[in-house]
Amino acid sequence: MQCPLTGISFGQRPPDNASTPSLPPLWRLGFRPFFLGGAFFAVVAIGLWIVAYMGKLPDWTPAGDWLDWHRHEMSFGFAAAIVAGFLMTAVQNWTGIPGVRGWPLAALVGLWLAARLCWLLDMPWWVIALPELSWLPLLAILIARSLRRTRQIHNYPILATLALLTLADALSLAGLATGNADWLRNGSMSAIWLIVALMTMIGGRVIPFFTQRALNIPARPAPTKYQLALDYALMAAAVLLAALSAGGLAMMTPTLLFAPLFAALAIGHAIRLWQWSHRGVWGITLLWPLHLSYLWMAVACAGLALFHVGLPLFFSFSLHALTVGAMGGLILAMVARVSLAHTGRSLEAPRPMAYAFILFHIGAAARVFFTPWLPSSGLIIAALCWMLAFGFFVLCHGPMLCLPRVDGEEG
Repeated sequence: MQCPLTGISFGQRPPDNASTPSLPPLWRLGFRPFFLGGAFFAVVAIGLWIVAYMGKLPDWTPAGDWLDWHRHEMSFGFAAAIVAGFLMTAVQNWTGIPGVRGWPLAALVGLWLAARLCWLLDMPWWVIALPELSWLPLLAILIARSLRRTRQIHNYPILATLALLTLADALSLAGLATGNADWLRNGSMSAIWLIVALMTMIGGRVIPFFTQRALNIPARPAPTKYQLALDYALMAAAVLLAALSAGGLAMMTPTLLFAPLFAALAIGHAIRLWQWSHRGVWGITLLWPLHLSYLWMAVACAGLALFHVGLPLFFSFSLHALTVGAMGGLILAMVARVSLAHTGRSLEAPRPMAYAFILFHIGAAARVFFTPWLPSSGLIIAALCWMLAFGFFVLCHGPMLCLPRVDGEEG
């Protein structure tokens, strides 16, 4: 049995590398530093954002302003780091070619971190651009090398998505350089939909697989042509929305033309989730957060459909259902499970992580449902729950990511 994310058969040893034992464990595989760094950044970034929102940092402004920084960094700083960790781990096992490790991995992480510091410290735009527009293309090149050598053409869309993310990032930087607030916002909004496309692809591979393995139920049959068509349509729609956002259609004003598209997306994601569902999901700590987070995707699209029909809903309702509930929730659930599996541990979540998942979704509900009517209280509750949830991950899984695998294998 193979995991569709990593390609590893249970009991199979990852590609051997004689130099690995001499490396500090943190630099042995991409998921280790990027999961740890991304989660820690999630805590710091939201902490700074809520303090700035409350007016407690009047003399400190990052590049752009605090809202621009928040929009940009939660996509290109937090989410993109986790994506990098996933892909660098998965591609090694899809291809059988040892992944980036040691000083090249440390250099890539260093570029990511330098970009975060440059944005936060309000460096000149061209200084920010040096690391910011370097690390994602370098990631794509490193991944492309392995995919090309093994002729895995079916995974080339991943490279295309990383290229589009780089273009969206360049659009944001062009906005910063020219003082064009629309470009700065549009680049960040485009990135959200590109990450949704990746979530749609990766979620469709791993959520049903993880469900089947955890519940010990028969494997799902191969997807029908109609299921494949639905999967491709959902991913294509997310890319289309990314392009529209980059082109200036941020969709923050009700437009009836968009309502059918978002309604179709809501129905499509709901159908997928229904196909994966099982009554046993809700009793397994590492499983129910994946399903609940994917449900937020359908909720977000349904909210956007109603918003564009003209119902008196806040755009922020749906945006944060998507970015907090779906994106943040899937990330937390995935990094928790992958960190256990790829450090050789049994798939039993540490007890604090059960509380972390509950807190996270309480916070997501507060951000989506409370904040439009109780702005300060809703934001504070949501921020605290987010910080506690990712803080628990750092405390529980951070040591795992910094220590060798407990089973003595590579990675």
